[in-house]
Amino acid sequence: MAIGSSTALDGAERLRSSRRGVKIRRFQKAILDACCARAHVTQYRGASRVARGRWFRHNPRHLSPRLPAERFSHRVRDPLDSAASASPPVAASRLKLSGDNLAANLARGLGHIYLVAGDEPLLVNEAVDAIRTRARADGFNERELYVVERGFDWQALRQNSRAMSLFADRKIVEIRMASPTPGEQGGDVLVELAGEPSPDTLVIVITGKLDGRTQNSRWVSAIERQGVFVQIWPIDLARLPGWIRERLGRHGLKAEPAAAALLAERVEGNLLAAHQEVEKLALLLPPGEVTAETVLEAVADSARFDVLQIGEAAMRAQSARALRVLEGVHGEGIDATLVLWALRKDLEWLARVLHRMRQGQSADAAMNAEYVWRPRQAAMRQALSRLTPGAVRGLLLDAARVDQAIKGVLRVDPWVELEALVARMAGVRLTRAA
Repeated sequence: MAIGSSTALDGAERLRSSRRGVKIRRFQKAILDACCARAHVTQYRGASRVARGRWFRHNPRHLSPRLPAERFSHRVRDPLDSAASASPPVAASRLKLSGDNLAANLARGLGHIYLVAGDEPLLVNEAVDAIRTRARADGFNERELYVVERGFDWQALRQNSRAMSLFADRKIVEIRMASPTPGEQGGDVLVELAGEPSPDTLVIVITGKLDGRTQNSRWVSAIERQGVFVQIWPIDLARLPGWIRERLGRHGLKAEPAAAALLAERVEGNLLAAHQEVEKLALLLPPGEVTAETVLEAVADSARFDVLQIGEAAMRAQSARALRVLEGVHGEGIDATLVLWALRKDLEWLARVLHRMRQGQSADAAMNAEYVWRPRQAAMRQALSRLTPGAVRGLLLDAARVDQAIKGVLRVDPWVELEALVARMAGVRLTRAA
């Protein structure tokens, strides 16, 4: 009886020992697996995205200890890159054109969605006309026009754009937006139109100039990836004579440099007026040379100016042009306060940039530190090369005198004081009033 009891006890003890051994081995294996997984994850995080995806395809069990490997036999997601995996695939390149390159792009083929943006109505309309002409040649014979205003029904546009055309096999959906901010609902519809192209529908979105924030928005990025973004830039004064000569050449007219420069001066800032004057010269004159005398007789002065052009011309020491622009804005009824604000902004920039340059900074570094507008930096470099800190302080005192004249503290004409300030800023030596 004692022997049987001892044997039973020994068997129970061996069973307990065996179970403890199994638990210890399982525990040791769990620790080993955890250490291996930690090492693999460390190696995974240090690898590139492509290498990480390759590693997961060969090591699917390390994604989760609770899920079998069969769950990952197809496509495996990268858990540390959920934002990238949730987004749609991105095209390798984006297509962003200027208006000058549009014709060459259309000759290679027609896209399914276009965004035409810019502040120059003539050039915007010409770009849209070129797209329409190419589309009609490809069989897009019907045109639907949508003008986006307050309360616009984007869902109706979405449904109509997907509907089959009643009168033609293919159609053009033209969307004109007065503001380049379609809102969340409109942005979603434009993203959908860009991402789900239809072979029978061509979409053209037309709007004004896009700022940097809008260019980075979802709907603009989607059109740029899947279609064509045509950005229209205005024609500045330096390029305007060449533009005029090219337009006159289409009518068989060859303008001499003086004639093109004179015509550009008379229509500066008003490209629609420039186009009208070119068409008028084409009607009045036979093919051949166009002289400056002909332009003086036939072309009216239709120039339009911006207050920011005054300071730019003055900083470039172009006194005649600066005073002409000042006279132009005065004739257009622009308030003297706005003109003074623009000139004072340039003078304050000059003063702060000169202070930084005296402390050892370069002109470019100082202008960037003061957030000088990049298109203005070329003119400011010319002013920095000839104006001293003392001269800039004197110009700021002249600006204060103009401010007193505008407010009525000084009984003088503020526009006369503005002329003196602009002339001195352009380098003309004038005596100051006591």
